[in-house]
Amino acid sequence: MTTTSEVRVITTKVPARLDRLPWSRFHWRIVIGLGTVWILDGLEVTIVGAVASRMTEPNSGIHLTSADIGTAAAIYVAGACVGALLFGRLTDRYGRKKLFMLTLGIYILATVATAFAHDAWYLYLARFFTGMGIGGEYAAINSAIDELIPARNRGQVDLAINGSYWVGSALGSLAALVLLDENLLPAGLGWRLAFGLGGILGLGIMMVRRHVPESPRWLFIHGHEDEAEGIVDQIEDEVCRETGQDLPEPAEAVTVRQRDVIPFTEIARVALQRYPRRALLGLALFVGQAFLYNAIVFDLGTLLSGFFGVGSSSVPYFLTIFAIANFLGPLLLGRLFDTVGRKPMIAGTYFGSAAVAVVLAVLLVNGSLTAWSFFLLVSLAFFVASAGASSAYLTVSEVFPMETRALSISLFFAVGTAVGGITGPLLFGHFIHSGNTTLVATGFFIGAAAMALGGLAEVAFGVKAEQQSLENIARPLTAEEADAAWRGEWAPQAERDRLRPADIRQAARERDQRIAARTAGRRAREATGARRYRPGVGAGSSFYSPGMAGTTGAASRTSAMAEQRLDEEIEELVRALEESGPATREGLEQAVHGRSWGPGRFAGALREAVGESRVRHLPDDRYAPPDRPGKPGGASGTQRNRSA
Repeated sequence: MTTTSEVRVITTKVPARLDRLPWSRFHWRIVIGLGTVWILDGLEVTIVGAVASRMTEPNSGIHLTSADIGTAAAIYVAGACVGALLFGRLTDRYGRKKLFMLTLGIYILATVATAFAHDAWYLYLARFFTGMGIGGEYAAINSAIDELIPARNRGQVDLAINGSYWVGSALGSLAALVLLDENLLPAGLGWRLAFGLGGILGLGIMMVRRHVPESPRWLFIHGHEDEAEGIVDQIEDEVCRETGQDLPEPAEAVTVRQRDVIPFTEIARVALQRYPRRALLGLALFVGQAFLYNAIVFDLGTLLSGFFGVGSSSVPYFLTIFAIANFLGPLLLGRLFDTVGRKPMIAGTYFGSAAVAVVLAVLLVNGSLTAWSFFLLVSLAFFVASAGASSAYLTVSEVFPMETRALSISLFFAVGTAVGGITGPLLFGHFIHSGNTTLVATGFFIGAAAMALGGLAEVAFGVKAEQQSLENIARPLTAEEADAAWRGEWAPQAERDRLRPADIRQAARERDQRIAARTAGRRAREATGARRYRPGVGAGSSFYSPGMAGTTGAASRTSAMAEQRLDEEIEELVRALEESGPATREGLEQAVHGRSWGPGRFAGALREAVGESRVRHLPDDRYAPPDRPGKPGGASGTQRNRSA
């Protein structure tokens, strides 16, 4: 990295240039190179849960009790808290890339060391340093991802990445099926190899990360604007070559006063004085998800074996199914966080998981649960909770200024996890060790209350951050608002309309008419049957009015932004078919560069276009323009070809 002899006030369009990029291989590289940290965390936590019962057996080569397993889990979380605070501060000071390489290295060394554990104290020490590496990863990775992913895809991508924790969980469970099989491996060897697996995956991830650039947003803040511009130039060149499209002009610029170092006291003052409501929100979300997740996931194996008679060799089967349910939660619900909105989805997932946990606790006290009924209720609760838990990381990485992003993630993770994530495993470990079903049910009641408090905090303090630039959600500490910026994105709607030429205003009116008809048709469809619950663009939208994008009502603003983007995509589909004639799905996707729209967006736009009769789905499985091209909206969404 180059050094800068002086820092000064600069104006840059780097954030806008990054946010207007179409989805490309570069973004997939970010997802794979950085997002895979969650796979490692899931692997670590689930391996402990899967092999926990084996490590308490006499022939395991290490002498542990179920209480020791809970203690080791709590120490792992404590290490993650320490690592998050330490490396989060260093990430904001020295850059994202240096730290996410360092923390991954610490994780690899520590998890391999765990495989050689011979006594409880050694296991505790190795787990602490493994947690430190993972905790440091949280801060460096989440800040880098949010600063490199376009605003329109940020929520969906963040939740999917955070949900990939459960891919690691499934891998850990499947690996445990083989590694715990005493017909293949001795009882004292299999669980050791399970921990070594994490080190192997970590080395593979490190190879990919070498090609991930430093965050351009961090660079220009810290006096390296030339390097930031150069990295964005390279990304744009790569994207243009891949898509074959010219990029649109970036939107507003941001003016900042560069800083080499931002004191911790200034960062803390900003979080507590300028954004106290957001600070309470982040704390509540993290405490709720940390208690429920760390308590149950670390101890699920011993819970199944101790209370429902599930053998240690069968526990991995249950954990694999559990992991799949958890991964499907953010994968299927993630898109709604960008369309329905952050507040209703985050609050809904926290309240929903709390309700299922209460039902589970009541049935547990009544003694009416079998192993499978208990397990299915747990899986249902965490299907909903996993999307909410992922959104906690998304929230704190979005709602604080860029200079404090990594430290904000680490601070709220550390404090929230220290309160919920350490007490949860300790409490549940001792509840399970007691053999008292009522005590275990009490633990579920506590977890439900913690999640409900997180939902209440989201209702009271939630931020409508969907589809907005990070700089618009929370202005950088170093930013100096410029008049040109006010007359652009932040200008009142009436002012922006006045500055537009007449032809642009006419096009906007036509767009508003199409969107109004589309929204009315969707309301009619969603009013009947189970279709109302289908994830997709516009799900949950109840109204649209012209000019909503400029209003301060965040729900209507968000709905308008999502609808306008969808309208642009549908118009591209119609234009492509009118110019080239009928095409296969693959041909149409190639013609409009649909892959660059982001995960799932082409399929959603095509489905909507067919539903509105803007595009016809022919019997030979090709797509064609409408019978009467040029009539916006077809039959206003009332005539539908359901074969899409």
